[in-house]
Amino acid sequence: MSDLQSRFRRRLLLYYSLFTLGLLGFVAMMGLLEHSNADALWLGYVFLFVTIAIYACIGLICRTSDLNEYYVAGRRVPAMFNGMAIAADWMSAASFIGLAGILFASGYEGLAYVMGWTGGYCLVAFLLAPYLRKYGGYTIPDFLAARYGNGKPGGNMPVRAIAVLAASLCSFVYLVAQIQGVGLIVTRFIGVEFAVGVFFGLAGILVCSFLGGMRAVTWTQVAQYIMLIVAFLLTVSLIAWKHHGEVLPQVSYGSLLSQLDKQEQELRQAPAENQVREIFRRQAGALDERIARLPQSFFEDRAALDARLLELRERNAPLREIKTVERERATFPVDAADALQQWTLQRDEALARSQPATSSTEPYPAATEEERQSKRLNFVLLVFCLMLGTASLPHILTRLYTTPSVRESRNSVAWAVFFIALLYVSAPTLAALVKYEFFHHLVGTSYGDLPQWVVQWRKVDPPVFGIKDVNGDGIVQWAEVLIQPDMIVLAAPEIAGLPYVISGLIAAGALAAALSTADGLLLTIANALSHDVYYHMVDRQASHQRRVTTAKIVLLGVALFASYVTSLRPGNILFLVGAAFSLAASSFFPVLVLAIFWRRTTAAGAVAGMATGLAVAVYYIFVNYPFFTRITGIFGNRWFGVDPIASGAFGVPAGFAAAIIVSLITPRNAPVIDRLVSYLRRG
Repeated sequence: MSDLQSRFRRRLLLYYSLFTLGLLGFVAMMGLLEHSNADALWLGYVFLFVTIAIYACIGLICRTSDLNEYYVAGRRVPAMFNGMAIAADWMSAASFIGLAGILFASGYEGLAYVMGWTGGYCLVAFLLAPYLRKYGGYTIPDFLAARYGNGKPGGNMPVRAIAVLAASLCSFVYLVAQIQGVGLIVTRFIGVEFAVGVFFGLAGILVCSFLGGMRAVTWTQVAQYIMLIVAFLLTVSLIAWKHHGEVLPQVSYGSLLSQLDKQEQELRQAPAENQVREIFRRQAGALDERIARLPQSFFEDRAALDARLLELRERNAPLREIKTVERERATFPVDAADALQQWTLQRDEALARSQPATSSTEPYPAATEEERQSKRLNFVLLVFCLMLGTASLPHILTRLYTTPSVRESRNSVAWAVFFIALLYVSAPTLAALVKYEFFHHLVGTSYGDLPQWVVQWRKVDPPVFGIKDVNGDGIVQWAEVLIQPDMIVLAAPEIAGLPYVISGLIAAGALAAALSTADGLLLTIANALSHDVYYHMVDRQASHQRRVTTAKIVLLGVALFASYVTSLRPGNILFLVGAAFSLAASSFFPVLVLAIFWRRTTAAGAVAGMATGLAVAVYYIFVNYPFFTRITGIFGNRWFGVDPIASGAFGVPAGFAAAIIVSLITPRNAPVIDRLVSYLRRG
């Protein structure tokens, strides 16, 4: 058996080495075509379609109807390759697109994501990985149902049901973020509308996971990891080489941070910058006044806008003026409640833009000590939620079932940390390099001489980049630039003036990151619904073929529904991902830890822990996140000033408390559970 495994590893090394060399050769060939004046837009099409075709071919080659292969890739994935698959599964659109962006936008505060996500893998390796792999099974609800099942065939059904609900919810929120990232990539590089881009991305996701399940997803994810890491590292190195003469800026970008800090201090004192920030402060004050006079201000402003539009039409004003006012009227609030929400958001944005430039090096920059303490608290709690969420995400934990042994499972987590660190070390470097480009090649430029990339990115819908001459001096000020963090990585090659072939490569890398995670999430939801709901709760006599077919049908339905939800634009990518982590931590972390390390935990305690933790986290997001408050009109108070992305800070303690209290007041488990826990904890 070991000889077979050794030959299998060597064969995989050969295949993926050839894939890597082929990728580098393909990039070089595209560069030569661009140098010979090939159409840049055509290059973008080629990068996206060729890479998706490669993933589709791997999916077709790995198609299977075998239950063990479909659910857990036959439990024969070597540690190094499983580590690459975990890294690809992990490095979603949030990591690839969002991490450098949040570091760019918030400086030091963005390190919470690096610390939380990396620390979470230590928890996975030491707390959960060996025990889950030793148990086996197909899904996380499978493990929990067996642990709390008191020896019943199929395990405890209430535990399984609430676990399926929690796994589906947190995976679905995460999935929406990935599809949104795909939509953004396709919109920019192919030029279709966002909704069309979303459904185009859906096709790319399905070709990887529909036919082959975990087997196809695993080997596709290894190829996708190679794609995304080559794209990211090559982009960072080329930007640094072109503008700073360095090939490995990751080891020396401290001097660049010092330069950025000096420039940010200068921008805080610049008269033109202060003038722009003062205009935003006045706008915030005016909006405050309008909010205070609601509902009267709503009716007055609407009447004034209608009168202005009528006057322009009566005097036959230029069509441009009429269209501008018509757009303003179309976006005007429909009623006083809508006005309250719109104007509150506009006021908050104006207040944010009135603040001095964010420091790249100063911890918790804020105007007052109270604000600084609030930022510090949110930083710590976000790290806490991301760490526990990492150790609780079903689509990551399920990958632990695919290795041949417990030892390989541990080793695969170590490999995953290494592969993830390659990108995490480079993300702060890319953020610093791009901010340097902004300060030196955009800020201080005349509005008549804006770079071409500005024109292109202003057209993207949903809006991710805006620039407007607020103080009318004809010169770009830093305070006049509005940037969504999601655009930084995708736009980095254009901002740095690199060949368009690198833009195509970075888009292909971002697409690989989004598709790899989306595949894992879709498979997690579909497998939970087909295996845990259909097989264990509906039809225990279902054949292997019927169970696999059911999983494929469910996968297709979930993918279509997720694409529809994404088209509603529920929030930015990083928030959706952070919320998924809080939901996973709140529902799964307490019961997983107690399942392994406290024999006294009962089935009733597990149900109470999952339900309570999930309910608290969902409630806190529901009443504090703008997307939901706009829909429902329900506004809550932030407990201790904690951001909704860190709702797990309340959900996890609530889950532990509920599980422990209910377990203590309900009958002990059957002896069979003691034997199961002893088996899991034996070396």
